[in-house]
Amino acid sequence: MLDKEKRSSKVPVELKYVIIVIVGVAVIWLGIRLVLGVNNPFYVVASESMVPVLKVGDLLIVQHATMGSNAPASFNDLKIGDIIVFRSPGIIEDTGQREVIVHRVADIQTDSHGERIITTKGDANDASIPGVDNPIRVQQYVGKVVYVIPGLGLITKVISPPVNYIIIAVILAILFVNRLGRRKDAETSQPPSTGTAGTFSPPPSPPPN
Repeated sequence: MLDKEKRSSKVPVELKYVIIVIVGVAVIWLGIRLVLGVNNPFYVVASESMVPVLKVGDLLIVQHATMGSNAPASFNDLKIGDIIVFRSPGIIEDTGQREVIVHRVADIQTDSHGERIITTKGDANDASIPGVDNPIRVQQYVGKVVYVIPGLGLITKVISPPVNYIIIAVILAILFVNRLGRRKDAETSQPPSTGTAGTFSPPPSPPPN
């Protein structure tokens, strides 16, 4: 009885796997954010304004200055030719929000207060678009593109909610069914109990001659 209670009190193996995966993903995610200095370091190209350098569906890894440092990806260290992600200075009328854009730095100026004002341009565009490409100040700056993974962003769109939740549910169901099947196999493979385990009866003594 004691062994059975101990087994029943143990955390299921499937739950341990889930906890390990969740903790591992959280640690990796927080580490990436800390190293790259930005809340969301991943963006997907959604337009052809940077063709042929960036294509629709490319996954971008973006870096900002880490806390308390003066990294090359900080706004004040940007140079003409850098590809950056930023929020448009103008608000989109349809959504009432600022669009997230990835363009190349085309010009850098300084205002009367000594603050930088950046103008960008899409490589495939004929010219910079006022209200979209300029004026870009530090408030609109998200980060500098430091790495591009071609086409990977298409996968992230495919597994976006609710598809990703369905995939997770299927994986957990497979783990549970697999574990349940192993448990049943273990129970059926055990020899039947005789009820007299641990006792021993000596053979009868031979009759005297």
